[in-house]
Amino acid sequence: MPSAGRTGPDMAMAAETTTVSGTTVDHLTETYRVHYRSLLGLAALLLDDTASCEDVVQEAFIRVHSARKRVRDREKTLAYLRQTVVNLSRSALRRRILGLKLLSKPMPDMASAEEGAYDQLERDALIKAMRGLQRRQREVLVLRYFADMTEAQVAETLGISLGSVKAYGSRGIAALRVAMEDPA
Repeated sequence: MPSAGRTGPDMAMAAETTTVSGTTVDHLTETYRVHYRSLLGLAALLLDDTASCEDVVQEAFIRVHSARKRVRDREKTLAYLRQTVVNLSRSALRRRILGLKLLSKPMPDMASAEEGAYDQLERDALIKAMRGLQRRQREVLVLRYFADMTEAQVAETLGISLGSVKAYGSRGIAALRVAMEDPA
C-alpha cells in the first residue's frame, strides 16, 4: 500500500535504497560522526588512556569502512562499529599485558661488544701476569681475591703463617701492578 506523502518515483527510490547491499560511505560517515563520543566512551570503559581510546575508535571506523559491503542492514552499522571497538580494545589490552610481562623480566646486564673485548684483553693480561708470579704469591692472591677467603682461611688452607700470607699477598700485588703497567 503506497504511503500518503510519496509519489511513484519517490517510492521507487526508497525501494532501491533498501535493496542495495551494504552500507554507503555517507551513511557510515554520518553514523561515525553522530556516535563518535559514545564509541569513545565505550573504549574508555575498556582502556585507560584517551589516546588509545581515540586510536581504537578511528581504527574501528577504518575497518568497518573497508568491510562496509558486508554490513547488509544499514541499521546495524552502529552495532558493527561498537563490536569492532570492543574487539580492538581487547586486542590493545592483550598487547599491553604481554608488554608488561616482558617488561617485568629484568633485562640482562650486557656489556657492549667493545666493553666485552676490552674486558677479555684485561683478563688475558691478568692471567699472563698471574703466571709470571711466584707459586706462593699466585696461590695467596687466587685464594684471597678470587676464592674470596680471609687471610686466616688462606693461611690455614696453604699451611703457612698469617704473616706469610700478608707478605706473599703484598709482594704479589706489587708484582702484578708492574706487570699490568708494562705495555710489552
